[in-house]
Amino acid sequence: MNLSQSLTMSSSLALVLLMLTFHNASAELFTALADMEELLETESVLIANLDNYIRVQEDKLNQLRRRSAEYQREHTEAAKDVGTYLSNPVNAFLLTKRLTTDWREVENLMSYDVGSEFLENVTNYRDVLKFPSDEDLNGAAVALMRLQDTYKLDTASVARGELNGIQYSTEMTAGDCFELGRQTYLNGDYYHTVLWMREAMDRLSHEVNRTTTKADVLEYLAFSTFKQGNVHTALLMTNELLELVPDHERAVGNKVYYEKELEKEAKQKALRGDDGSVDVPVDTTTIRTAKDNPHVYDSSERKLYEQLCRGEAERSVTETSKLRCRYVINKSPFLKIAPLKLEEANLKPYIVIYHDVMSDAEMEVVKRLAKPRFRRATVQNYKTGELEVANYRISKSAWLKDQEHPYIKAIGERVEDMTGLTMSTAEELQVVNYGIGGHYEPHFDFARREETNAFKSLGTGNRIATVLFYMSEVTQGGATVFPSLRLALWPKKGAAAFWFNLHASGQGDYSTRHAACPVLTGTKWVSNKWIHERGQEFRRPCELKPDHPEEF
Repeated sequence: MNLSQSLTMSSSLALVLLMLTFHNASAELFTALADMEELLETESVLIANLDNYIRVQEDKLNQLRRRSAEYQREHTEAAKDVGTYLSNPVNAFLLTKRLTTDWREVENLMSYDVGSEFLENVTNYRDVLKFPSDEDLNGAAVALMRLQDTYKLDTASVARGELNGIQYSTEMTAGDCFELGRQTYLNGDYYHTVLWMREAMDRLSHEVNRTTTKADVLEYLAFSTFKQGNVHTALLMTNELLELVPDHERAVGNKVYYEKELEKEAKQKALRGDDGSVDVPVDTTTIRTAKDNPHVYDSSERKLYEQLCRGEAERSVTETSKLRCRYVINKSPFLKIAPLKLEEANLKPYIVIYHDVMSDAEMEVVKRLAKPRFRRATVQNYKTGELEVANYRISKSAWLKDQEHPYIKAIGERVEDMTGLTMSTAEELQVVNYGIGGHYEPHFDFARREETNAFKSLGTGNRIATVLFYMSEVTQGGATVFPSLRLALWPKKGAAAFWFNLHASGQGDYSTRHAACPVLTGTKWVSNKWIHERGQEFRRPCELKPDHPEEF
């Protein structure tokens, strides 16, 4: 068997095996770590393909080296005494043979592209393996920026592979930092572009094998600096870029523009006075009004949300001293022999954590059933009631019915024991896996009065309560936080949080507005049951006097 035949057989066999093992993938892999795990399998296949490519290239070069050594040895011998060498008829024949049939074999070997089969493999793999898209790359970059902002991570530390002082990965190269900055630039995020382009510039000075040039970095860094309002520094960087690449078309145009802008600034400053002061308008873009999208929140809530995610907003001793832990049976006959461990997290509204309410076996079955059905998690449009994807919710979810597995049915029955509410009108069990920096910004689980179309198709009323199961330990981040209560619930595998979304009167409890903090490290799996009003009339009856605030 010759070299080309062995290559064709090995590559074909590998492709057949892959087609039996893998399936075509959709995009948005960055929204769930469960999907991204398969990318490591993709990388493993590609590495093996690359190794085989290198091996056959080396085999080809080794054959050529052996031929060259043989020819050089004969040529050196002939050069010692050309006449004597050629007077030997055997030598004359061999020289002629080397320059005819032998050399044609060498030419064929030199021209034969041993890598074509492996290049074709890569093309075919894209049909059967999961490959990330440009959208995934951009989504991963946005997630890193979200983590950097939420957890106040230093750029240089992240580039070193450190997250909150813990070394998790190898260092990023200047090229890695450059690409991260380029992705934020494409999103119009010039603040982060400047941070990461500066980091790329710092790393360029220490690297030997560079894939990125100083000119590449300066092009993005100069313009992003200008977009942040620093025209003078942008001009200095542009001049530096032109020293490296004098005919850089964009830089030439930008230089002229920056110089004109600086002339305008100088004239305006002269008109305003010596100090150059000017009235600064108030930024009202983060102030939410009643008519605005309820998923847009003001700057004070954002600040508190991020503090809670970092574990910085502590509750007072007066609040925490009233909280208790105990075993409960909740009027359930079954719980008399197997009481639940309850930990109070907040008294008003009443938020509790049940510990050890889902077994490892149940969690594995739930994950196994959910993975093949994962789709990008959606939210209801607050105006139309239609489901849609949103940047403030980054995860993938699936829905499981009780009849699909005895464990799913048992979980539903357990929720009924935990809450005292009927599951006859509850939604199916939703299973969620969060992706890179996966999060769900502050939101309500219940529909507000203006959301007239929400849950209309279900015909079961509003979401009266939420039960949230934690199905994994999260190394860092991933807390469930209630900003108005200054409360953070940290994921504990096998535990479940429970709270009422509505007052007993049926009005929404706005203090239950909550969020899922970005996952910094680790993976976060949760599942939840959303329980509806219909059927709860005698299980949670209205009180004689409305228990909701007067503004309703």
